[in-house]
Amino acid sequence: MSFRTTPSVDYVEDVSPGSGALPPRAWYAASDAQSLSLNGSWRFRLSATVDAEDDSFAEEGYEAGDWAEVTVPGHWVLQGDGAFGSPIYTNHLYPFPVDPPHVPTENPTGDHLRVFDLPSDWPSDGGAVLRFDGVESCARVWLNGTELGEFKGSRLPHEFAVGHLLKPGGNVLAVRVHQWSAGSYLEDQDQWWLPGIFRDVTLLHRPAGGVGDFFVHASYDHTTGEGTLRVDSDVDGRVTVPALDIDVATGETVTVAVEPWTAETPKLYDGVLATEGERVPLRIGFRTVVLEDGLVKVNGRAVLFKGVNRHEWHPEQGRALDLETMREDVLLMKRHNLNAVRTSHYPPHPAFLDLCDEYGLWVIDECDLETHGFTEQDWRDNPVDDDRWTPALLDRAARMVERDKNHPSVVIWSLGNEAGTGRGLTAMAEWIHDRDPERLVHYEGDWNCRDTDVYSRMYAFHDEVEKIGQRLDGGTHRRRELPFIQCEYGHAMGNGPGGLADYQELFEKYERLQGGFIWEWIDHGVKHAELGYAYGGDFGEELHDGNFVCDGLVFPDRTPSPGLVEYKKVIEPVHIEGDGANGIVRITNKQDFADLSALAFEWSCQVDGETVESGSLSVPALAPGESAEVKLPEPPVDGRGGERQWTVRALLADDTSWAAKGHVVAWGQFAAGARPLPSFPATDRPVRDGNRFTLGPAAFDARTGALLSIGGVEVSAPRLDVWRAPTDNDDGAEWQTDTRYGTLWRTLGLHRMRHRLVSVEAGDDALTVRTRVAPAAREVGLDTVYRWTSDGERLRLSVSVTPEGDWTVPLPRLGVRFGLSEADSVEWFGGGPGEAYPDTRAASMVGRWQSTVDGLQTPYVRPQENGARADVRWVELGGLRIEGDPEFWFTARRWTTEQLDAARHRTDLTPGDTVWVNLDHGQHGIGSQSCGPGPLPQYFLKAEPAQFAFVFSTTR
Repeated sequence: MSFRTTPSVDYVEDVSPGSGALPPRAWYAASDAQSLSLNGSWRFRLSATVDAEDDSFAEEGYEAGDWAEVTVPGHWVLQGDGAFGSPIYTNHLYPFPVDPPHVPTENPTGDHLRVFDLPSDWPSDGGAVLRFDGVESCARVWLNGTELGEFKGSRLPHEFAVGHLLKPGGNVLAVRVHQWSAGSYLEDQDQWWLPGIFRDVTLLHRPAGGVGDFFVHASYDHTTGEGTLRVDSDVDGRVTVPALDIDVATGETVTVAVEPWTAETPKLYDGVLATEGERVPLRIGFRTVVLEDGLVKVNGRAVLFKGVNRHEWHPEQGRALDLETMREDVLLMKRHNLNAVRTSHYPPHPAFLDLCDEYGLWVIDECDLETHGFTEQDWRDNPVDDDRWTPALLDRAARMVERDKNHPSVVIWSLGNEAGTGRGLTAMAEWIHDRDPERLVHYEGDWNCRDTDVYSRMYAFHDEVEKIGQRLDGGTHRRRELPFIQCEYGHAMGNGPGGLADYQELFEKYERLQGGFIWEWIDHGVKHAELGYAYGGDFGEELHDGNFVCDGLVFPDRTPSPGLVEYKKVIEPVHIEGDGANGIVRITNKQDFADLSALAFEWSCQVDGETVESGSLSVPALAPGESAEVKLPEPPVDGRGGERQWTVRALLADDTSWAAKGHVVAWGQFAAGARPLPSFPATDRPVRDGNRFTLGPAAFDARTGALLSIGGVEVSAPRLDVWRAPTDNDDGAEWQTDTRYGTLWRTLGLHRMRHRLVSVEAGDDALTVRTRVAPAAREVGLDTVYRWTSDGERLRLSVSVTPEGDWTVPLPRLGVRFGLSEADSVEWFGGGPGEAYPDTRAASMVGRWQSTVDGLQTPYVRPQENGARADVRWVELGGLRIEGDPEFWFTARRWTTEQLDAARHRTDLTPGDTVWVNLDHGQHGIGSQSCGPGPLPQYFLKAEPAQFAFVFSTTR
């Protein structure tokens, strides 16, 4: 008779952080001690429960030849073509019963095996450490049949001493990973739940007398220009910095003249920490962070954070990021004028912080902690207010701080996110303040600021932010004396976010407001063969939050969205405004530290969007905050009487580490003359010919007055259109019931408007069609008059709209829609090159632009209203030229708005034979109500009388 050994699984539900791991220490990328990466292909076996298999797989000689394979770093649910389970996305709901610290018996458990040999030159002296940089959510580890321990804290490093267990060849590393554990209650972080060994696994030789933990203290005195360096080290040694002629013992303080480190000027000094057995390269940045005069100051100056929240994400590898992907993120941020990152909601891969040091980004480093799901029970049993969990919280705080403490880019520690309040958070704050008094502590949930050094909020509306800036917000005395940061705002879900320019105006107006961090960096779409990119619910999850996981400034493939382009413009480090009539441009340096010596300026003059002359502009190297007025050259002589404007750009004067010479950092445009409006005398009259009217180049249906063609170009009749496929921000957050305009619009019936023909009138100089446009079941309506005139070659449509009834909601859009049977290439004079809406138009540059119809579309992961071009003077497509009086919004697509509205993925959209064109007099604003405020009142499209016109002519 044989008995199966049942493994002990109590550790899975133990609230402790684990056992067997070494104390946390500073991370460094390289040293002269040898290391061996254990990344690569591992043998893998998946079980449905934690106790489905015994521990025999960890023993030497175990035969795993029939096991599957997975790649480490990686998540098993993103490998194996679905054979290993599926991802789960929830915003804050736990995908298991809330019964802390217990987790379901159905607990996917992945056994991982890696057999490895030591390199032939692996040193025989000293010890060795096995390092895991990230495993979700709980792991138990064996080497050569000996259990090393177990740990939780998915986004944190854990090391084990293994030198005594190693042998030259055939080492067996076994790791059992459980998807759910007590630690899962601390990791409810608005992201995909993705189990696996998703960061590096490394074997590190630890030579006798090698470097242990060390802490680089490198402060800067802005009054003297001197830096003070001291490197505290567990193991005595020496610190050398050749560029500064520094050669001192560890623990010794030295003060020398230095260039400081800032996000704008990330000066790093190369040094070495040498002990008896090891040499570790150092990259030292001198800077001092203080809370002074109620402000966050670095090197004596208040900083304005122009930041973003960054989850780690790759559409195929999930949170298993390689160095080049991380570098791509940082370069994109720098090229789009961002200066700060909040590492939501956990410490990133440590190499990311090296990149922030190198290229220059302020960092709020956030602990691997969120218990958001407890809000469903009014925070009852919240672990952060339960003393049993405090050791785990302190362990997570320590592993973050000790790992990342030597990065000059890290200026603020964050306790975590959306975890309520409690004694455990206080203990974390006290520990961090004591361990590292040279940085500040942040936590958004602490509105009374008992434990934090900044007053932080998320998604505060514009009016409240202004009150905070004016110090009229109340709160505790301590809070009123602290600086304010929006740790999350501008929810970048789908089309949007809107209102960024209005927020930035407040940040720059009030000293107390020190900026904020857009939510968030990247759409977490999962690459999918059939759907393009999948989001919540696409894997059959029991609970999910849909495409709320797709709320980034870049698309899943890291293509910048219009939201990122808008943000770049809004946070430009140089402000350029001008008086075109008098030929004056005013330049303001909005940086905190750097002057303008790294930039070159150029001007250009456009007539009807075409550049007729350009040149360089001499601008002094203004210090931060300084402004200067610069005279533009005399306007070029040009015989055309078109619309004139100036464009001034600030460019990189030389190549930098993050962009090439000529990269556009900032720009401004201003008019030099008024636009001549399209007009002509109405010399033709409508003529009846059977069942048709002809008027100039156009033909109309005589019964309905519907336009049929213009100069041989077939056109489906333009008619009033007020519907747009609601954006994520139109639909709003579920808790904002009173102002979810997508729902209000549907309730009113704006997606199914009916058109009633009142009359068709053929006059001496015009064809007039009167209609009433209204939703079924409602008494409100829009009296609409279409008046057609012609001079024989051109056709003018004048539209007059008069609302009837009590309109209690704004309109989505107001304009006309028509179809063209053929259209591909598009050219226009107006805003571009990308889309814009009333509160997302800062980055829309007026000029002459070209595209295809397909190129006009913005590929949001969930299809919705997109692609409008603003301030259009004229557009040419499908054989027509259309001029606006006044300027208009232009959209064209190969599917109807109704088809766009019905689509859930881009693969649902099938191009048809007709190109549908919208010429809009107005659009409703966008806002960021998918998690923040809706559009500000000035961006509402109110139902009120309106008149607008278009002039049509043929280009064939």
